[in-house]
Amino acid sequence: MKKIIVLLMLSVSFMFAAVNLQTASKDELMSIKGIGPVKADQIIKYRKSNKIKSADDLKNIKGFGPGIISNVKGNKTVSKAKMAEKKKISKVEDKRKSKISKAKKSGITKEELKTKKKEINKKAKAKKTDVKTKAKAKKKTDKKAKKSKKAKKAELKELEKAKK
Repeated sequence: MKKIIVLLMLSVSFMFAAVNLQTASKDELMSIKGIGPVKADQIIKYRKSNKIKSADDLKNIKGFGPGIISNVKGNKTVSKAKMAEKKKISKVEDKRKSKISKAKKSGITKEELKTKKKEINKKAKAKKTDVKTKAKAKKKTDKKAKKSKKAKKAELKELEKAKK
């Protein structure tokens, strides 16, 4: 009996475990509502030179206001679908940074670099918009499917009642 209680307590504690800001991976940070790939990178960069003792320490990072800090304190996380969207956007952002870095190292002139950066940023923005649009469309489809499933269940219940 004691083992069951201990296991139950452990499983509940894991379900409600807060994200450790000092050691969390980028993906773990992005699971917090309001923190995307850029803000996760900011936290990771900040904690390299500063110790994060509490969520209030995030006030020292530009762009972190009371809303995000309260989400961290309240351990508010995003849905799996939103997390998948954030990961895709993060990949697009990482790819964008990589392409800009390669362009800088290629030895092109400042004007050519400026043009190349604009082109890279424009493509990345379009890709991010595409990811968001697809996520919204999937969400609508999922909602319709869920409503349809509920309607079918209600219809079956009505049929069962009519049989009785």
